[in-house]
Amino acid sequence: MGIVVLKMGGSVLEKLPEDFYKSLVELKEKKICDPIIVHGGGPEINQALKQAEVESSFVDGLRITTEDVLKIAEMVMSGSINKRIVNKLIKAEGIAFGLSGVDGSLLQAEPIDPSGKLGFVGKVKKINDYWLKLIMEQGGIPVISPIGIGKEGIRYNINGDMAAAAVASSVGGKLIFVSDIPGVMETIDGKQVVHSKLTKREINSMISSGVIYGGMIPKVNSAMDALSAGVDESVIINGVSPSDLKDYMKGKNIGTKIVMGEVQHV
Repeated sequence: MGIVVLKMGGSVLEKLPEDFYKSLVELKEKKICDPIIVHGGGPEINQALKQAEVESSFVDGLRITTEDVLKIAEMVMSGSINKRIVNKLIKAEGIAFGLSGVDGSLLQAEPIDPSGKLGFVGKVKKINDYWLKLIMEQGGIPVISPIGIGKEGIRYNINGDMAAAAVASSVGGKLIFVSDIPGVMETIDGKQVVHSKLTKREINSMISSGVIYGGMIPKVNSAMDALSAGVDESVIINGVSPSDLKDYMKGKNIGTKIVMGEVQHV
């Protein structure tokens, strides 16, 4: 039974239907795959920061994380969002364990910018995947909040896409970015087309031309990074469509696969 790591961004979480969680539980019970969830929480963190009147800004898509920002990010992701996902999996009659990357030193981190300009923004240095494997062996689905821990117990805010890529690389699993669209889309001859496969060269070209923009940029870049780090396959699928996850696991041509080499695609 292969491992799949699902990255679920904060913007898509509220759009996922109950059937999505039921599909995950069913895939686990039927031994089709062993799922691991890594989630984000950007929109809810933004709201909590606004309510607390704590200022926050971004550099190259990464949130500058002061101590105050880190406290709120950890509260929202490791507390509210993480347990909400666990609850939905339990409602779907699954067994789920919510984890922060701090728990058991799961996500061992270091500063992404040693100069300190980004504050407590981290990158994964090492994954302690023993606990993930133990949970999966006992029938559970791990749900990970991307707060990491470094030397002297310093905590770090880690980009969810980057954390998911690191987890997938560590456990040798496929990496699925769960979105609310069918994949990477482009308007060609007046029609919306979903690219079934994309290479690094094509992705860079589409970013430069503006076809790929906004939150899709870190997804495709993390997908490429994951492949470089040894992940078997990266794909972007629509989690809002009840059947897409199951169909992908059955080998059907779903979403946009990110691949290393040259391909022919539509």
